[in-house]
Amino acid sequence: MGEELKVIVFKLGEEEYGIEVDKVQTIERMMPITRVPKTYSFVKGVINLRGVVIPVIDLRGRFGLPETEYTDQTRIIIVAVNEMEVGFIVDSANDVMDLNSDVIDSPPDVVGGIKAKYLHGVARISEERLLVMLNLSEVLNRSEIIQLESLED
Repeated sequence: MGEELKVIVFKLGEEEYGIEVDKVQTIERMMPITRVPKTYSFVKGVINLRGVVIPVIDLRGRFGLPETEYTDQTRIIIVAVNEMEVGFIVDSANDVMDLNSDVIDSPPDVVGGIKAKYLHGVARISEERLLVMLNLSEVLNRSEIIQLESLED
């Protein structure tokens, strides 16, 4: 029997994704983002959240998906990656789910246009519902983390 995982479920387009709850600090509504020059195009800038400056990444841009207008449903999920806080802009985040690690399969090469290296696996929730589990350490690779860390100074 696999271990129980609690995951935050969020959407990008029609696909549902999951991040383990223990990696998520908070989920925030969209707020003003200060642009930062000379960063990757998917780095939208930084936010000041309760006195902490946090770099913000548009996950659509990160995964090479078409970017869309932000709506009332758009959220910023603040996660801790390698002892650094980063905000991920997602289309919506509206569910917490208990998941047994047994239902998570290795990811196929590409899911919804996203390369497997960004994915931890795919959880089959039901016949019609799949949850794509993110591999946070790959979503931000080392050189990007170094660049983002310089934004916090």
